[in-house]
Amino acid sequence: MAGPSDTDVIAAVGTAPGRAGIGVVRVSGKKLEKLALRLLGGVPAPRLAVRAIFRGAAGDPIDDGIALFFPAPASYTGEDVLELQGHGGPVVLGMILRRCLELGARLAEPGEFTRRAFLNDKLDLAQAEAVADLIDAATEAAARCALRSLRGEFSEVIGNLEKQLVELRMLVEATLDFPEEEIDQLDREDARRRLRHLQEEVTRSLARGRQGSVLRSGLQVVLAGRPNVGKSSLLNRLAGEDLAIVTEIPGTTRDAVRQTIQIDGVPMNIIDTAGLRDTADEVEAIGIARTWEAIGHADVLLLVVDAGTGVTAADRFIVDRLPGKLRPVTVFNKIDLSGDSPRAEENTKGWHVHVSARTGEGLGALRQALLKLAGWQSGGEDVFMARERHLVSLERVAQALERAGQTMLQSELFAEELRLAQRELGSITGEFSADDLLGQIFARFCVGK
Repeated sequence: MAGPSDTDVIAAVGTAPGRAGIGVVRVSGKKLEKLALRLLGGVPAPRLAVRAIFRGAAGDPIDDGIALFFPAPASYTGEDVLELQGHGGPVVLGMILRRCLELGARLAEPGEFTRRAFLNDKLDLAQAEAVADLIDAATEAAARCALRSLRGEFSEVIGNLEKQLVELRMLVEATLDFPEEEIDQLDREDARRRLRHLQEEVTRSLARGRQGSVLRSGLQVVLAGRPNVGKSSLLNRLAGEDLAIVTEIPGTTRDAVRQTIQIDGVPMNIIDTAGLRDTADEVEAIGIARTWEAIGHADVLLLVVDAGTGVTAADRFIVDRLPGKLRPVTVFNKIDLSGDSPRAEENTKGWHVHVSARTGEGLGALRQALLKLAGWQSGGEDVFMARERHLVSLERVAQALERAGQTMLQSELFAEELRLAQRELGSITGEFSADDLLGQIFARFCVGK
């Protein structure tokens, strides 16, 4: 049985499930005039919102709404696109969609509209991914960053890198193709200068991409420590609301409490966990096991201790069990009782932050420490909404250029490393991309986009 084809007419509900004033059914494919004629009784004028009655097979009205027709190639997908705006109830939208399927369309797969936009050269792959990132943006800063990538700023930087790389490759390839000529006397200094400039540009692009990656996925921050040191109070203070139950009874928190906050536009996924101690309570023991599981996935661990007692043997036991990748941020809480001053200090053993979850003293210093641990720099107006595969490709480009510098006197090897670097750059925008990679990327999109 044949699978879905990129030439099929596809349809899907393009708005979120649930009740709303307006809902959208989107149809894309070649020559939609016949479908529009049978559904609407006529073909809407291009790019003009037209009131229309959506009709069933017997001509009975399904809904009274608005129709928009975008003829190819001036549409989102590069194909004919019909956008049907009806009343936003799931039953009504389901009836409109079902009628489109009766008229020859098939249900779109996740991300298939954007995939067709990519295949029809309306977007490159980085821009297509930015569509999903814009939809999923958790903060205003992340949304602005995704929009810049969607508008092509990231792709433009990659294109400029590729242009410089092509110019350098032309010099090297000329030496290989015409060894009898004096081009063999390739200006080594000029090549080195070009290579150094490329390496600097790639390094800058990587830094901007890592900033965007923080905006996209946020930082996993786990609060851990002994019972009754104020972890739940600290979560409530960071979140600005009472999310976790706070009592004087040790072991109150039995399961993880999660909340996403933002600091200077950077999302922080804060997870409060059960206090770590030996216990005979079966339910509390399950919570403690989940605490260690959360710690294993953390980007940052806030080890909360009582400022009055300082770091105890029990706290050091917790630190000794931590995964090697984690350097804990030791948060000395309850300075309102101990008399310590609010401050944040970084040394060879990590961060020490002195706060009061009850009064809020020192919380500003803690927030700034979290931003530094995230690698965030103030501003962020020129960052890319980079994904992990973008960062991996840029790192491989940097490695290939490093090897190229080491093999500059061996022209064949030098040329090969430059070729590999260019191929990695091309994989970011989709110039070189395997079908299985495209499948993985677009499968994460919502249906209807």
